[in-house]
Amino acid sequence: MSLRDRDLISIQEARQAIERASEAQKKFAAFSQEQVDAVVEACAEAATAAGEQLARLAVEETGYGNVADKIIKNRLASVDVPRAIRGMKTAGILREDREKGIIEIAEPVGVVAAVIPSTNPTSTAIYKTIISLKARNAVVLSPHPTAMRCICETVAVLSRAALKMGAPEGLIECLNHPTMQGTQELMKSRLVGVILATGGTGLVRAAYSSGRPAYGVGPGNVPSFIERTADVRKAIADIFAGKTFDYGTICSSEQAIVAEEAVREQALEECRQQGAYFLSVEEIRRLGEMVFRSGAVTPNPQIVGRPATMIAEMAGIKVPASTRVLIAKLEGVGRDIPLSGEKLSPILAFYSAANLAAGIELCVRLLQYGGMGHTASIHSQNPAAVNQFGLAVPAFRIAVNTSAVHGSIGYSTNLFPAMTLGCGSPGGNITSDNIGPQHLMNVKRVAWESRAVEHRTIAADQRMAGAPFSATASTPPAEPLKTVTASGGGAAAMPSQATNVASAVPTPDRQTIARIVEQVFAARGIPRGGAAAAAAPGVALAAPSSSPQPSPPPIAATTGAARKVEPPASSASATAKPAQAPSSAIQPPIQAVEFVSENDVRSALLRQEKIYVGPRSIVTPSARDLGDSHDIFVRTELSPAASPKGRSGSE
Repeated sequence: MSLRDRDLISIQEARQAIERASEAQKKFAAFSQEQVDAVVEACAEAATAAGEQLARLAVEETGYGNVADKIIKNRLASVDVPRAIRGMKTAGILREDREKGIIEIAEPVGVVAAVIPSTNPTSTAIYKTIISLKARNAVVLSPHPTAMRCICETVAVLSRAALKMGAPEGLIECLNHPTMQGTQELMKSRLVGVILATGGTGLVRAAYSSGRPAYGVGPGNVPSFIERTADVRKAIADIFAGKTFDYGTICSSEQAIVAEEAVREQALEECRQQGAYFLSVEEIRRLGEMVFRSGAVTPNPQIVGRPATMIAEMAGIKVPASTRVLIAKLEGVGRDIPLSGEKLSPILAFYSAANLAAGIELCVRLLQYGGMGHTASIHSQNPAAVNQFGLAVPAFRIAVNTSAVHGSIGYSTNLFPAMTLGCGSPGGNITSDNIGPQHLMNVKRVAWESRAVEHRTIAADQRMAGAPFSATASTPPAEPLKTVTASGGGAAAMPSQATNVASAVPTPDRQTIARIVEQVFAARGIPRGGAAAAAAPGVALAAPSSSPQPSPPPIAATTGAARKVEPPASSASATAKPAQAPSSAIQPPIQAVEFVSENDVRSALLRQEKIYVGPRSIVTPSARDLGDSHDIFVRTELSPAASPKGRSGSE
């Protein structure tokens, strides 16, 4: 059965290309760094030699841009990018830190799905292929349908060069029948390690929703601020150089000039001198309707990458033949002012601002309207103003005293040369970097022990409690309750390490606790409300449970493992005589704590101590759960007394 449906053909082609690329990548992953570099250099040399031919083919097929500037973009990808990554380690051991005992090893991501736009087709294809191969990945390119021929020819040039250097067949693949369905099939494949998505907002969202890792880009609505100390003539020349470069097809090209009021007139005059045409109010309206048809937020493809004179003719506006840029003087920003957005053509908005602060505010508004995280530029001789601008403006590439386009892609600055510019979280991207091979590989880490591990076995009945009880190899046998004498001569039952008394004793409610306390007070002849601190520590009470408990039996009938509350031997005489002050031989009373954390409970468990809490003591939920499960709390009617740390007495 033969396939005739274009979408089905594209889907089938995508599946086959991914499978071939995956098999080739497994072989390529075994290449040494020297072999990988030899393949990359061969591809770069071949692309450089074919740069002019590919540029002409791109302009002929798409109608976007111009040959001279596309040659420059191709050379950025085939000369500047290889130069920047030459010497970068992407195979074997990357780094070794002997002091920390860590070795980092490079691992490729596998197959890179590279989606290529029509605005920068051949340069983006060269760039994505080279950075993918450098990281020992295979690459499958999905061309924009309107730029399929020039992109596939670029891939053919690169593939032939790679094969000559011994690269496996299928390492560089290209879809010859691209459709949106085929591209989606490519992006969703489980064999794809990462997606490099360059294109419109819809395409980038599709990449992010594919279920595979993806690097996307965002729109750019680049403001260029001219500060009062700027070299205005150079500033306008830089802005026009960026705006007219390949007729504005790069997203980081300037979209608006924001001039400080002090240099506004000088900036306007320089614009006129350097080939700008200022639109009238009516011409601004007509051009806005043509650039953004029916209220669209993306520009009309028919005006993208066209010269200013052609766009003016399409809008019925007569301009001089020497016109390089169309300028609209605007007051506001937003959808009701169409030309305040990204135009991808030699059309500029022009604003003025009273001072630096007002200029920054306006630049922020322009970016918020359509270019968050992308690019901005400033022209100034004042370092403090540049710093203030850089701190305030939400763009991750800020070009200073240069064209925003050339600065952002690393042509006129020392930024990494790239055709994919991340916009970070403000632009909906995972990174704010210029994408390079370092983003297309994983790093494996081998780490030696730097701190000895304690070898111990937790008692079986304590393994879920999170408290380190026993360092022995087996669970210790249960021990009987240990009786300790507390202040005032009473007796309190203390559990041993492996005994959980709470599981054997019914948990009394507050009324029962109060009755026990009253009996002890009466037995000792202590009036209610006085000298409570001397009596309460004599009774250790079980922690209240969060679940309902049956009513406990009468105190006199409590037997077995239950704790008995008995009056001391001298109780008969105590009832006949008034209460006496405690002797100096008696230990000082135990005080309730103000605050108990989980740490306090763990410390008490390790020291085999109790924590005394009163009705005003604050116990964190985690401390309460851990303490209740180990019967660590002794609840009293005492008011908390602040300890030096304001925490439990176990610290």
